[in-house]
Amino acid sequence: MSDKTELLCIGNPIVDFYLNINESLALKYGITDPVQHISAEQAQSFLREPCVDFASAVKSSGGGSANVAKIASMLGMKTAFLGCTGNDENAGIFMREMSEAGVSSFLTQSNEKTGICFACNLGNKIRFAAYPGAALELTEADIKDELIDNTEAVVLDGYILDRRSLVLNILMRASHKGIPVALDVASIMQVKSKAEEILTYSRGFPLFVFMNADEAITFFNTIRKARDEDFPSTEKEKEEMILRDVCPMLKIITDGEIYPVIVVKLGSRGAMVIAGGNVYREETFTIIPHDPIGAGDAFCAAFISAWIRGKSLSECAALGNKVAREILQVLGTHIKSGKLKSFAKTLKN
Repeated sequence: MSDKTELLCIGNPIVDFYLNINESLALKYGITDPVQHISAEQAQSFLREPCVDFASAVKSSGGGSANVAKIASMLGMKTAFLGCTGNDENAGIFMREMSEAGVSSFLTQSNEKTGICFACNLGNKIRFAAYPGAALELTEADIKDELIDNTEAVVLDGYILDRRSLVLNILMRASHKGIPVALDVASIMQVKSKAEEILTYSRGFPLFVFMNADEAITFFNTIRKARDEDFPSTEKEKEEMILRDVCPMLKIITDGEIYPVIVVKLGSRGAMVIAGGNVYREETFTIIPHDPIGAGDAFCAAFISAWIRGKSLSECAALGNKVAREILQVLGTHIKSGKLKSFAKTLKN
């Protein structure tokens, strides 16, 4: 085992607020989409809403790459996180949870407030409204050469795809050192606007790309310029379309090369890995989730951790499925490290 950091996660430090609200309150503050960004004014106005008990709301460190760092650290990996926070109470919440998980944090500070995300439970659906705040203040100068040079792999939060120069800087510096980068595309919204860029990055850099079923189909439709009306409705139909239409395209993208490695997370139906023109399928079993938040990040954390430790792609996907199932049974990524101890042992072998 090397003394160097195994996994460097770069992204948006966010504090998640878990709330129960009704539809009318969501509409009042413009929280209408499954995933969306809101302005500072919207966020502060919502925080003043007298009908919501923010004092007793569960708060947790969040952001895709931060979640990956936490779970990977609990799996026994030497993990670091890099991002920008404000100098406020939420920054303290974020730093404390990362430290408790064993993550080495390299946080710059901004005059902006620490980013927050409202995870709004409306009874039969969850909507995410995020204000990234200080997270957007991270610059290329904040990413010291030794951080990238001293790691086995880099994880990038898909939400920083909006910052093209920063993403390219990280990709080029990692590629120069032969260090692969794992990118979770983050949302359908990001895929629709960044599909061509993701394709370009996957052809030019050593890249792992993680997508869920909806994002993979959106990627396919956007690249092929297909109509949104072609989007399937059921999980079975999505899986059939991915096997029939999406995988052949992804096989062409990966054929004959080590990278990219493209991972499609299918939730209760397992995962597919497309690499070197081949498709590897790992199934899982269905459970009733307590909360779906963070499960995809947990899958990514376990997959990349297993890959760093020399496991096969099938073994990486199998571990990803198992760890994601554990996260589905808790709120967000609030899991005790003991729950992951058996998985951590498999990574030592």
